[in-house]
Amino acid sequence: MKTKMKIMASLKIWLAIYPSITLFLFLFGQALSNLDLYQRTFVLTIVLVPWVVFIAVPVIDLVLVRFGVAQRKQQS
Repeated sequence: MKTKMKIMASLKIWLAIYPSITLFLFLFGQALSNLDLYQRTFVLTIVLVPWVVFIAVPVIDLVLVRFGVAQRKQQS
């Protein structure tokens, strides 16, 4: 994988993870605060890893593809 592709992949994943973790902790942080750290981490990852892999990153890909196509049409 080329460096540019790796950078783009890492940015897409970050765009999916950061808001997802922030929203999850905003909504459920208080309820999870009674759990031990390893239990909170388990709950966080068991919910957010599938969310990021199957929903968030594909949606970001779709948005970027549509935005890229729109940009190319305007430039032509």
